[in-house]
Amino acid sequence: MKSRNNITGLLFACPWIIGFIIFTIYPVSASLYYSFTNFNLFKTATFVGLSNYKQLIVYDDLFWKSLYNTVYMTIAGTPVFLILSLVMALLLNMKVRGRAFYRTLFYLPTVMPMVATSMLWLWILNPQIGLMNSALKFLGLPRLNWLVSPSLTKPSLILIGMWATGNIMIFFLASLQEISVSLYESAEIDGARSIGKFFYITLPSITPVIFYQLIVNFIYNFQYFTQAYVILTGSSGQGNASYVAGNGGPENSMLFYALYLYHRGFVYFKMGEASAMAWILFVIVALVTLLIFKTSNKWVNYGGE
Repeated sequence: MKSRNNITGLLFACPWIIGFIIFTIYPVSASLYYSFTNFNLFKTATFVGLSNYKQLIVYDDLFWKSLYNTVYMTIAGTPVFLILSLVMALLLNMKVRGRAFYRTLFYLPTVMPMVATSMLWLWILNPQIGLMNSALKFLGLPRLNWLVSPSLTKPSLILIGMWATGNIMIFFLASLQEISVSLYESAEIDGARSIGKFFYITLPSITPVIFYQLIVNFIYNFQYFTQAYVILTGSSGQGNASYVAGNGGPENSMLFYALYLYHRGFVYFKMGEASAMAWILFVIVALVTLLIFKTSNKWVNYGGE
């Protein structure tokens, strides 16, 4: 009977297992093999050993430029997104009139398609006719070349990311509502103020959610692609930045790692180098994730511990 149940379970799981093998195991294994070959989709792959890795690391300046841009976006953007989301969650957790409306309003940008959002912000940050520079002019402040100046492109993308942090906010809001009210009442009896209650009750209580969001956002920002690609391709018709296939905007300041990987693989058809880049990214993300896990026991507090 037990054997029959196992067979029945396997039969029900077969569609997922087959899909996992075809669409995950095989592509991952193939990319590892192709990373050691000279392969361009149009001819048989030839084994070249570590040449692709050597070409990228030793001779390709754009590889390091794309890695720098990605690390910048990850290190600068992740704390901004998490802090902003936490602040919004704290505000939306307060008992104010119309709280449900404000929660919907703050979350709404996250349900918009990323391509549509990027095109919208491409207009907002347009140096000539953009809403942002119009507002700065109205306030008597100098206008900025948001997506044209190399020093402002990545901060502009971080600004765009700040607008759609409602998905992170939802997690923080849910974790805030799980904190026992009795903890705050006890702190008030002991004379604790709002700032003290935040640092000694609220913040330690939500560290598991912060830990989770930190890992998720690090991984997401290391794979940053869509916004940069849409803005680069869309801006070519508006005079903001000249985009050609394989370029990364003004002084390649928006050439992120995933975008450059796409260029190597699907613009220049150097699939061997693209596969090598994918595995280098995998190693970097794995090491960063491992580092976060190793340090988590020093600052993450779980209930009951």
